[in-house]
Amino acid sequence: MKNSMSWLQIGVVALCFLLNFNDGIDVLLVSFTGAEIMKEFGLSNTELGYIFSSGLGGMTAGCFVLAPFGDRVGRRKIFLISLLLISAGMLSVYFSTNYGLLLLCRALTGLGIGGILPNLATVASEFSTDKTRDFNVGIVQGGWPLGAILTGFASAWIVPELGWRFAYLAAGIFSFTMLVGVYFVLPESPAYLNRDKLLVKRSSWRDLFVPEFRQSTIYLWLATFFGFITLYTVLSWVPILAKQTGMPFELATYIGTAMNLGAFTGVFVMGLLIGRIGIKRVILIYVLLAFVLLNLYGNLDQDFLLKFALTFGIGFFVQGGFNSMYPASTRIYPSEIRSTGVGLAMGMGRFGAILGPSLFGLMADSGASISMRFVVFSLPIVLAAVFINRIKSPNL
Repeated sequence: MKNSMSWLQIGVVALCFLLNFNDGIDVLLVSFTGAEIMKEFGLSNTELGYIFSSGLGGMTAGCFVLAPFGDRVGRRKIFLISLLLISAGMLSVYFSTNYGLLLLCRALTGLGIGGILPNLATVASEFSTDKTRDFNVGIVQGGWPLGAILTGFASAWIVPELGWRFAYLAAGIFSFTMLVGVYFVLPESPAYLNRDKLLVKRSSWRDLFVPEFRQSTIYLWLATFFGFITLYTVLSWVPILAKQTGMPFELATYIGTAMNLGAFTGVFVMGLLIGRIGIKRVILIYVLLAFVLLNLYGNLDQDFLLKFALTFGIGFFVQGGFNSMYPASTRIYPSEIRSTGVGLAMGMGRFGAILGPSLFGLMADSGASISMRFVVFSLPIVLAAVFINRIKSPNL
């Protein structure tokens, strides 16, 4: 493949970035509005953890049920179906009148996000040149924290002035706008159009366990499972912990924003480093520094500036390190089973994403200190790096 990107290729990668930006808004909005939801519905930390987990449960189902169909019906159709589900779920939160409805709406939103996320990495990979592929797949993941940054700043104004429900209404309208944009702008992936149709028709999740891919698949699943435990626990709880310490809403929201600003910066730097030192080394360096910062965060008494700096560093290294797994996963599998491979890996990881925030809430309600909780949840991402480094795919 030629080394230079055409304007069409650049446009598609940019659209994938915007779609991931939208997903960042839709997933992390609950982190910035969680304290207000707890107050209105009279929820405990554990019940709020279940709200996080309902969305993540939907994402898990989307990764398993929707994402693999990208190999069969096309990436574009999965984008449209997923965005329809996301829009419906976000808009419905505005009208939710009880805790059960809120859980259902978050699960519906998660289902759509789980369908689209693995296919974003696939489409970005398939529209890229060999020279730009890893960087493009990595930078698309930067849309997520950038969306979360906007969500943090917007929530700091919208929630006190207009209420938490209006934030979900605005996010739902934006998701529907992205649906319209994909319908009129996004072409189908050339790798999908040129695929071996007979091979795709016969392919299934079992193809991930043929001798060529078996070991890589197992280690990738373990890596995403443990990586998601740390990532989603941190993303879900850090802004809420800041508010629970008595910090004013605006300042606590900026703490969450610092983490996502760090994540965006970390993902961008990750994309640059992969081409120079390789994916495995990038993940190892990022994860070891994430481990150190997570333990500092849990064990130091912090004023606002120190908390802001540590949170920025946690976002940089936790999310930057984890997002390196996306370009890694697209390298492992051929185009005929790429959406299936990436989707099921991310689906397995979502079990960790469900488990992590819920366990963190349970530990809080049982009286575990912040120090103990951060020690416990700094360990899984280290295991993730170990498993990624054990993958022996010739493409890594």
